[in-house]
Amino acid sequence: TDAIAEKTEALQARRLAGEPIAYLLGEWSFCGLPFFVSPAALIPRVDTEMLAQLAMNRLKEHPGHTRILDLCAGTGCVGLTAAALLKNTRAVLVDLSDGALDLCKRNIRRHKLTGRAVSLKGDALQAPSHALGQFDVLVCNPPYIPTGDLAALDTSVKDFEPLLALDGGEDGLDFYRAIVENYTPALKKGGFVCFEFGMGQGDDVCRILEENGYTILERTRDYNDRERAVLAQYGRKED
Repeated sequence: TDAIAEKTEALQARRLAGEPIAYLLGEWSFCGLPFFVSPAALIPRVDTEMLAQLAMNRLKEHPGHTRILDLCAGTGCVGLTAAALLKNTRAVLVDLSDGALDLCKRNIRRHKLTGRAVSLKGDALQAPSHALGQFDVLVCNPPYIPTGDLAALDTSVKDFEPLLALDGGEDGLDFYRAIVENYTPALKKGGFVCFEFGMGQGDDVCRILEENGYTILERTRDYNDRERAVLAQYGRKED
């Protein structure tokens, strides 16, 4: 029909302009689960599945109910995957962007997690309210691109995905320093932090964690064999 032809041509024009296919479709898969997406948040990437797996491996070890905090949540894909696949886990999704929080709410409903997941507005660079409570695992894929490197990103990223979710400050490490300083009190005793990081940032991120009382338990690589994520525990002493 003419209506379908017009819609197809409009989508084609957007794709030829460099817009990611995920935004054209309005949804994308993460860990085998579908999530609503929009230009308000980063598109879930397969590399970030390593981060989700690190978190879930720790949550599985707890016999009772657990809580996961997904900070800089975006679509909420990491925290909601944990809640969807681990029936004893409750998720709190925190983001500063109203558009991202709208996606989180839609994805909570999509996966029928209204009773076990909630989205809240919050700034990862500022201390959280005590009302947030404490968590077994804090998971975060923060902005980690150094400001000076943003211009060199692929057009599909820099022109379409949100700058707020990309810019990690002069050295790309602003969020790691702030989160470790501000959110450590939100961890239960012996709680865990899982961070994703960019290429070549692993040593620096681990140093920030260790300088603030964390023990590095695992550093893992993505499907392209690039170091991608770290798991650390607060207050644990080396054997």
